[in-house]
Amino acid sequence: MSDTKVLKLVPKSKVKVADAPAPAAENQTPAARPTAVTPIEAPATAKSQPASQGVSPDISSPGAQTGAAVAVKPSRAPEQRGQREKNERERPRLSREEMLAMYRTMYLSRRIDDKEIQLKNQNKIFFQISGAGHEAVLVAAGLVLRPGYDWFYPYYRDRALCLQLGMTPLEQFLSAVGAADDPNSHGRQMPSHWGHKKLNIVSQSSPTGTQLLQAVGCAEAGYRFKLIRELRKRSSNFHKDEVVYVSLGDGTSSEGEFWEALNTACNLKLPVLFLVEDNGYAISVPVEVQTAGGDVSRLVKNFPNLFLQRCDGTDVLESLAVMKRAVQYCREHRGPALVHAKVIRPYSHSLSDDEKLYRPDEERTADAERDPVKRFGAVLIDEKVTDQDGLQKIKDEVDALVNVAADQALASPQPEPETIEQFVYSPDVDPTSSAFDNEASAELTGNAGTMVDLINRCLHVEMARDARIVVFGEDVADCSREEFLEKVKGKGGVFKVTANLQRKFGSARVFNSPLAEANIVGRAIGMATRGLKPVVEIQFFDYIWPAMHQIRNELALMRWRSGGDWKAPVVMRVPVGGYLKGGAVYHSQSGVSTFTQIPGLRVIYPSNALDANGLLRTAIRCDDPVLFLEHKHLYRQAYNKSQYPPDEFMIPFGKAKVVREGTDLSIITYGALVQRSLVAAKQAEQQGISVEVVDLRSLQPYDWAAITATVQKTNRVIVAHEDSLSFGYGAEIAARISDQLFEHLDAPVRRVAATDTFVAYAPRLEDAILPQVADVLGAITDLQRY
Repeated sequence: MSDTKVLKLVPKSKVKVADAPAPAAENQTPAARPTAVTPIEAPATAKSQPASQGVSPDISSPGAQTGAAVAVKPSRAPEQRGQREKNERERPRLSREEMLAMYRTMYLSRRIDDKEIQLKNQNKIFFQISGAGHEAVLVAAGLVLRPGYDWFYPYYRDRALCLQLGMTPLEQFLSAVGAADDPNSHGRQMPSHWGHKKLNIVSQSSPTGTQLLQAVGCAEAGYRFKLIRELRKRSSNFHKDEVVYVSLGDGTSSEGEFWEALNTACNLKLPVLFLVEDNGYAISVPVEVQTAGGDVSRLVKNFPNLFLQRCDGTDVLESLAVMKRAVQYCREHRGPALVHAKVIRPYSHSLSDDEKLYRPDEERTADAERDPVKRFGAVLIDEKVTDQDGLQKIKDEVDALVNVAADQALASPQPEPETIEQFVYSPDVDPTSSAFDNEASAELTGNAGTMVDLINRCLHVEMARDARIVVFGEDVADCSREEFLEKVKGKGGVFKVTANLQRKFGSARVFNSPLAEANIVGRAIGMATRGLKPVVEIQFFDYIWPAMHQIRNELALMRWRSGGDWKAPVVMRVPVGGYLKGGAVYHSQSGVSTFTQIPGLRVIYPSNALDANGLLRTAIRCDDPVLFLEHKHLYRQAYNKSQYPPDEFMIPFGKAKVVREGTDLSIITYGALVQRSLVAAKQAEQQGISVEVVDLRSLQPYDWAAITATVQKTNRVIVAHEDSLSFGYGAEIAARISDQLFEHLDAPVRRVAATDTFVAYAPRLEDAILPQVADVLGAITDLQRY
């Protein structure tokens, strides 16, 4: 469709040249001013704004402008009369240069999409997903937000936003070709998975909606920094009026994490700007199938403290007015804002999709008539901001720029194969090193305490040492209503592990969460990204599954997928396991192998109080995400009590412990099976069998050297664990022993584990399902006879 035809579809706007330029906003420094698109040769920074690219409008306060300005009435009014009148009063006042710069960025975004489509059809890149049809509202968002100052959690349609913030065309093409110099992911993710350290664009992933809770956690980090007195002088990267931007499509508003994010953002009045880019389709599923009533803003209108705005997201001027109000609301600490922008999707969902299969021609034609790039070009000509020749000059410059950037990206080197293992874990802090090992010299003092006591002591010591540590989860606080703290004993967790932490360190650092596990982990990731150290609790391992998206696809992957630019060293404390008599199906699970197979995640499983203290301290002080499993049955057992170690006591990850020496046979185990193995070993000794018991303590990483040593010593080995036998954790250990230590074996590797069922409520059934001492003893005698 030509620009001339579109021009006839756009109502003529009233133009009035301002008598004098309005003053720039006082609270916006030049360094924080929104940037225009930078040339491909220059690195993107928060300060770069070449004159050749035009001037971005300074619109952080009503009426602010630069140079001679035109006041343009939005070409498409909102649905509600009140909002239409408000847009009229607060219509943007922009110079001609500013309006041309906006058009330039919108057109540049579209041309990069088109060039990528061409490259994909030529098999020069491998995937393409466009931001076409979303350019207007995204450029508006980029103009009112501050790169390197505010924080950004975009989704894959946000190409124009990233360009407006300062990402260059070359940087976007580097992502498309998977180049090593790609600042988004260094060749590790698909194109349009945005991330840029200098611009505060946090690494984005493919799962829709997982960024929402992280954005809330990012904003909450600023909220916590203001409340924690010890951190106020250390908050150089926090700003009093910062805003966290997060965007999503209409389909993602169906995700539960969208509602969890809104709930917490509204509850804490966090400065989060939610932008719903509603193009009417989630791949092929229309919005009325996704959303009750087909309008998500109607569903959220009763959220308290939420500033709700609607706009035609294909009209850049209307979008600008609405986005400015929303950002101002957030900067004033009044709460979150949600902008529901109606946009279009003129191309298929991606090049892997063909929208002609489910969208009729008339619907696609109607969308094309609202194309934001063509509409704004028509407005510029109609309002005499420029003419066809001026518009064509911009297009020619952009087309040349895009071609040069694409050629440079295609010539850029790919990442070297040897880099694949970089950034799976922290390159700076090694929790397996001797720096974390003072176990041998530790002097124990005081009365013996249970595992609960020593974990609690560790949390107290570490929170006193590091003010960045925040503890939250379901029921972890002593009492959320602080006015009752002096009247009640306090909860402190369902197992009392976090008792008195809130009393000691205050509600800014120890607080309860909603009953929503994804909410806990997602917020923790956002906080950790900003420098806090969340130590969160998932109340029962059985209920960790709602957080699996956040753990598997976000927490463990953040560092690797961003090439080391971002990290999230969160500690997740999780009560686990059975042997409870009454725990049944949903309080007895032990599916650790699900987590040990996730690269980037440390998995720790102590069997006694002293190890729990030292390993938890290492978990808190290391720089990786850690799943810290605490067996519920072991919390208060007398046999695993210990006196208290020093405040610096640490046990390194990946260091097993021989808890019983033996010569005939080895048992490799962990958790509750350690004690059962020790009892079985003592009984076997009465039959003349000398059994060595090795407690792994750390499951990822595990101590292969210790396993090798015990197999070479005894030549017979049993792997015992509480998880199900088939596909359980022991299968990996057994397979590796058979593969690499076969010549040292005098018998097959045996496994002792739970049955391939769930754990039942009736005690007789539980005893039959979970491995008992008799099961371990039976395996010992059978293997010895082999």
